[in-house]
Amino acid sequence: MSGMTDLGISRRGFLAGGGALIASFSLSPLSAEKDPSPPATKAPKLPGNLEKQPMLDSWIRIGADGSIMVFTGKAELGQGIKTALLQIAAEQLSVGMERIQLISADTQRTPDEGYTAGSRSLQDSGSAILHAAAQVREMLIDEAATRLNVPRQRLGTERGEVRADDGRRIAYGALVAGRLLQVRAQAQSKLKAPGERSVMGKSVSRVDIPGKVTGGVVYVQDLRLPGMVHARVVRPPRYGARLAQLDAGAAEKMTGVLKIVRDGDYVAVVAGREYQAIQAMRALGDTARWEGGRRLPQQRDLYSTIQRMPAEDTVIADDSSAAAGSGTPPGAGSPVPFAIEAAYHRPYQLHGAIGPSCAVGLLKDGMLTLWTHSQGVYPLRAAIAEMTKMPAERVHCIHMEGSGCYGHNAADDAAADAALIARAFPGRPVRVQWMREEEHAWEPFGPAMVTRARASIDADGGIAAWQYQVWSNAHSTRPAPAGNLMPAWHLRSGFLPPPPRPIPQPEGGGDRNAIPLYKFPKVHVTHHFIPDMPLRVSALRALGAYMNVFSIESFMDELAGAARADPVAYRLRHLEDPRAREVIRITAARFGWQAYRARRGRGRGFAFARYKNLAAYAAIAMEVEVERETGEVRVGRVVAAVDSGEAVNPDGIRSQIEGGIVQSLSWTLFEAVMFDQTRITSRDWSSYPILRFAHLPQSIEVHVIDRPGEPFLGTGEAAQGPAAAALGNAVADATGVRIRELPLNRARVKAAIGI
Repeated sequence: MSGMTDLGISRRGFLAGGGALIASFSLSPLSAEKDPSPPATKAPKLPGNLEKQPMLDSWIRIGADGSIMVFTGKAELGQGIKTALLQIAAEQLSVGMERIQLISADTQRTPDEGYTAGSRSLQDSGSAILHAAAQVREMLIDEAATRLNVPRQRLGTERGEVRADDGRRIAYGALVAGRLLQVRAQAQSKLKAPGERSVMGKSVSRVDIPGKVTGGVVYVQDLRLPGMVHARVVRPPRYGARLAQLDAGAAEKMTGVLKIVRDGDYVAVVAGREYQAIQAMRALGDTARWEGGRRLPQQRDLYSTIQRMPAEDTVIADDSSAAAGSGTPPGAGSPVPFAIEAAYHRPYQLHGAIGPSCAVGLLKDGMLTLWTHSQGVYPLRAAIAEMTKMPAERVHCIHMEGSGCYGHNAADDAAADAALIARAFPGRPVRVQWMREEEHAWEPFGPAMVTRARASIDADGGIAAWQYQVWSNAHSTRPAPAGNLMPAWHLRSGFLPPPPRPIPQPEGGGDRNAIPLYKFPKVHVTHHFIPDMPLRVSALRALGAYMNVFSIESFMDELAGAARADPVAYRLRHLEDPRAREVIRITAARFGWQAYRARRGRGRGFAFARYKNLAAYAAIAMEVEVERETGEVRVGRVVAAVDSGEAVNPDGIRSQIEGGIVQSLSWTLFEAVMFDQTRITSRDWSSYPILRFAHLPQSIEVHVIDRPGEPFLGTGEAAQGPAAAALGNAVADATGVRIRELPLNRARVKAAIGI
């Protein structure tokens, strides 16, 4: 596919048709002549991902006809990022959002921004577009000042024009006609003042919603191309199994079957229609005989197994000298008795994508094009190129949304399937749609985790010392390299997964949010990173923050109870960050925390965290009702406050927090991967239940604290940890029993309360 097929013109045609402000398009690092003399001072850091892609034309293009294109390497995953980025660009360029075409996550057209992950889209791409658009606007004003021969102070921008105070105006397209500008971004930008903004900070309708509610071709699962064929893959029954025997004769003769693809232990079928491919896959599977395979641990011993496995231990926080809280802290060398101790457990969890993973591949004229819902088209391209032994420039990855996923599910694996099968069946688009049982059995799971917290309380009830440990596998095994693509494991010349590595602090992986934001006199936090992975794992939304915040905030409630203190006041007592204190106070006030009156079987819970200790602040208060005879937990009212810095689209932020709360409730109440010693057994929605409409909260109220002019803070994963902890604390309040193992399903709750 050409770089601009959806516009009906080629890139060359776009430039030749009248010029553009392409303030040179550069997808690779800029190669410039180097001054042999060393610089006197280090160049200032550019905002966001301008640091990685400093050429303005990597982000903004203006055509001679006034058309505007904005480019981002980040992908729309349902988090509303397209809308927010359009708002940012429209604001700084003084045009309506409808005037801008946003191009996202395409390896032939957009900047390489790595993965769309970690709630960093606005911080990285939003900041880059904010400053790039502002700098382009100022360039247009400078050019208009020259042409009109007026001081630039007499010029302004509005509706795609530079306007003088005497009424003269020049359209953006006229200002750039016939010339190509090559401009490197500057560290400083003349941003519109918060009081001048008319688009940013407003709640606008999401641009990605209309197609979804009207049945448009939005998801890659919806994509249909001329001449497209369908494929299915025959998977091994368990990790590490090898194909000992296969009789493809009967399947080859089935109606519609076009090709059987085999490469080592990798087997796929191509057919003209989708159901024909499914039938042939099942026929092939019936003849396949598999041998061997990896033995899995006993599920009942999972948490003790995790703690016995070889681990790489890292102390990520060790502060024995800072004085905080009330009372006199022990000296740095004096032993501290740990009066309270608790351990918490999280099972393996699925991404639970409502639509199983899908991709479309086409090998034509030596170019392999993949339509994929991968969260990192450039890393995926590198992995596919390695797997297929093709030059990276001959692999073109185009992002399309997938039906329901946050994190590293099977999207990249489906793209690898599409690449392998399209290579074996060139000339026609090949659509690979995974089956439900494939997705549940083979996707990378969110890792099982164990945490242990210990603390002592001084004579005034304050926390005198804090010790915390977390045991976890890796939380990212994303491609590249090719060994992180599951289909590549099964090829004749197969690829082995590379050794997993922890994500370093301050963001962290299994230890994300393991360091409390609270201030204690003595703090010691250890991350036990477990390289060996009994089950396949990778990034699930929020990574280790979900479990660590659940553990820390549950333990804070336990400590508050031991100190006979109100849980909200106890948190405020140990917090110095004024923004953290504000979200807590607003949440408690809006919930009516002080005036709350408990009733039998009902309870309230509170929790707080700053995601990664550097992104958005979120506090959540929750009321639940527990049916004692069945153990069923129903969530009533939820109140949250969030501080994401400058709020580009307040309604979008509310949606992210609401969605994060609902997703977290599903994890916390229902979700756990089941397995025996041979295979994954939770292969459908009955064996892996998720939250249904009947268990949605009765109400969710989100208060957005807008801070115009402040840096963007990531929001998408801010609510998951606090929501889980608020729920756990509310269940403890309602039942009088603390449950420290997830999920808090009916059987576990009923067993805990002894009925």
